[in-house]
Amino acid sequence: MGRFQDKVAVVTGAAQGIGEAYARALAAEGAAVVVADLDEELGEQVAEQIEADGGRAVFVRVDVSDPASAQAMADRAVEELGGVDLLVNNAAIYGDMAFDLLVTVDWDYYKRFMAVNLDGALVVTRAVHPLMQARGGGAIVNQSSTAAWLYSGFYGLAKAGINSLTQQLAHELGGMGIRVNAIAPGPVDTAATRKQAGDAAHDIVKRQLAIKRMGRPDDLVGACLFLLSDEASWVTGQVVNVDGGQVFR
Repeated sequence: MGRFQDKVAVVTGAAQGIGEAYARALAAEGAAVVVADLDEELGEQVAEQIEADGGRAVFVRVDVSDPASAQAMADRAVEELGGVDLLVNNAAIYGDMAFDLLVTVDWDYYKRFMAVNLDGALVVTRAVHPLMQARGGGAIVNQSSTAAWLYSGFYGLAKAGINSLTQQLAHELGGMGIRVNAIAPGPVDTAATRKQAGDAAHDIVKRQLAIKRMGRPDDLVGACLFLLSDEASWVTGQVVNVDGGQVFR
């Protein structure tokens, strides 16, 4: 019996990278998992592998910036798995993120970026929190980043917003028995980070990290599972850095 036996978890951005690691770990701990992502091919593969490993999973295509899409995903969770107890808001534009200044970035791109990277967590939370309340409460983990405390352009701005959103939602949903926390990873060795940072990632490790290596997706799993579990029943509104000592707060 795992920590999440008989629970249903939604993980957005679960088709690869950190989101995939979260989805697999939750399934291994007994949760039925909604693998939610825009990438149908990779998302289906993750769900199928979870099933092949003895877990229970369903892939649902979702655009987290679209309330109708998020609601359709929530409805599928009810139809196929019975409801929702846990949510990981991990989806983000990152691997293909454009580099630009706040004062010059194309306005339509900026609005789309923020609609996914900041508003998406709220959109999905609005869709699923009634389902959590109906099942007696639940837990949410939002994916932040140490970029929230560093100069990181509109990506850092979005993640600073995630931190504030986490605190606001913790108070709004606490009376419903729903806890809301966030994880702020440092540089993690994923395909998206390798595409974005390239060789510069090694300089970040050398200059900024106390532990002199890149993070791995599995390095984040323990914190995520703890925050979603009953072991963290009196923990809410917190942003937990898992960053190799990049940021001291």
